[in-house]
Amino acid sequence: MKLHHYKTAGGKDLIYDYIEKLSEDEQTDGISVLEKLEEEKFNELKIKTWQGKISEVYFYKHNRLFYVIADGKDMYLLHACRKQKNKTEKRDSEIVINRAKKIGNMLSKNFI
Repeated sequence: MKLHHYKTAGGKDLIYDYIEKLSEDEQTDGISVLEKLEEEKFNELKIKTWQGKISEVYFYKHNRLFYVIADGKDMYLLHACRKQKNKTEKRDSEIVINRAKKIGNMLSKNFI
C-alpha cells in the first residue's frame, strides 16, 4: 500500500515531524508501524475505526496515527498525536476531520 503523509502547503511532512520528536523507542515503534501499514500487515497492529472511514493505529503506549484508505492501494496519513485522555482531544479531532475533508474533496470521496 502506498502511504501518503499529510504535508503543509510548504511541503513539511507533519507525520515524520511528529515521530522525529519522540524518544528513540517511540521513534522505532512509529517507523515500524509505518512499515507495517505499507506492507499491509494490519493484523500486527492495534487499529480501530475512529469516525466514519477514519481509522487510528496505536503505537508505543499513548501515540497514535489517524488515516484513511482511499482505495485498495492508497492510504492517507492525516495526523499523529499523543493520547492524553480516554477520548481524542478536541483540537486533535478538529485537525483529523478537517484534513479528512480536505483530502476527500481532493479525491472526490467522502471519508466523514
